[in-house]
Amino acid sequence: MTAPRSPSLFDALLPIAVLVTLLGLSVYLFGDSSSSGPNQIALMAAAFVAGLVGLKNGQRWGQIEEGILAGIHMAMKANLILLSVGALIGAWILAGTVPTMIWYGLKLISAEYFYVTSCLICALVALSIGSSWTVAGTLGIGLMGVASGLGLDPAITAGAIISGAYFGDKLSPLSDTTNLAPAAAGADLFQHIRYMSHTTVPALLISLAIFFVLGQQASDSHDTTRIQAVLSALEGQFSLGWHLLLPVAFLLFLAMRQWAAFPAVFLGALVGAVFAVVFQPEVMSRLADPQAGALAPLKTVWSALFAGYQSDSGNAELDGLLSKGGMGSMLNTVWLIICAMSFGGVLEKLGLLQRLLNSTIHLAKRTSSLIASTIVTTIGTNVITADQYIALVLPGRMYRAEYESRGLKPTVLSRALEDGGTLTSVLVPWNTCGAYMAATLGVATLTYLPYCFFNLIMPLMAISLAFARPPQPMVAAEPAQA
Repeated sequence: MTAPRSPSLFDALLPIAVLVTLLGLSVYLFGDSSSSGPNQIALMAAAFVAGLVGLKNGQRWGQIEEGILAGIHMAMKANLILLSVGALIGAWILAGTVPTMIWYGLKLISAEYFYVTSCLICALVALSIGSSWTVAGTLGIGLMGVASGLGLDPAITAGAIISGAYFGDKLSPLSDTTNLAPAAAGADLFQHIRYMSHTTVPALLISLAIFFVLGQQASDSHDTTRIQAVLSALEGQFSLGWHLLLPVAFLLFLAMRQWAAFPAVFLGALVGAVFAVVFQPEVMSRLADPQAGALAPLKTVWSALFAGYQSDSGNAELDGLLSKGGMGSMLNTVWLIICAMSFGGVLEKLGLLQRLLNSTIHLAKRTSSLIASTIVTTIGTNVITADQYIALVLPGRMYRAEYESRGLKPTVLSRALEDGGTLTSVLVPWNTCGAYMAATLGVATLTYLPYCFFNLIMPLMAISLAFARPPQPMVAAEPAQA
């Protein structure tokens, strides 16, 4: 049997061109609802075109299908976490945990310092637990509620949460991506973190300054009567108290103990369900199905886990804020991720992505252009494959030998991978990270994107620094660390 032909550059670019064209048409025709079906069709159509390219080059359909299934398999971890986060949101609202977070936030945080405070809190917690997803799924939910009560912009709030969460995640030795990037580049973990801090800390300070200015402008339209109305509605709907924050502390404790995200988040949801039965008897009684008899409490919390919570407080703003959650609310995002990973899986399996990466390496003649090329490649891989782990591992594998041949330290490559791969994943609507944040925080990816200042500044700062002060080769190339 004849061996499959290697793909040409045109072969590699054709599915990308189809995807870009269809996604542009999707946004033009469907606007904000493009991620609720149209984008999925665009991704599947582009995957089909990639499959046709593979058949033209002599690939068997079975091999192409293997690539699709491999891509979907890689996404299953993210999908399980998404479903468990949906259950957690529903349970924590029913338990009064999210309402208590909102209530304390409205009491303690002033509007003019809210954005900068949100960014700092998320940065510190993410630094301690190493997970931007957990921070968004816990503190982020409460902070979004506080922003609504204060009448602040949800897009800016989401940008502050994501900026802080990704700063902490990027510098935490507990983070999976912070461990993965130096492993792909052959660098030491703690040398990698120290090298990243030279750019991440200034980028965070710039971001905090911007959030501070935005907060000062927002305070001019601060409406105290609106806050009082939300506080009164919360107090009328739930029993509130500090003890209802214990599920949050429990989940953060599991994260610090390095539990896997899926079991930790789902266990946090179950704890929330128990808290609902114990501490919210009036809410449980109001929502109970009389026909369920003694099993009514079980049916109520079960419903919150899969269908979320429906608020009926009489305050339209609060009802819109608390009527959310449940595994069912995440199904559209799961659908988007499956389609995106199918496309990325085909490209990787057929060697189309590798063909594109090889072309970029040959164009990088100087050290500065090599670093810039690495960052652009990781961003492109995030867009094409929809997964930040592929965006770290694949370019890391492709560029590592080139960095070594030029005598550059492994940390130069590992930082470039993180600057482009980790930080921009959350800015792509169909990437697992972008889809997760949009679903969890309730703000569309392209809506919060302009306010993720830290994530936007870092790649630009890294490329500018590479040209202004390119790293010098070592006297003798260090051997790569396993």
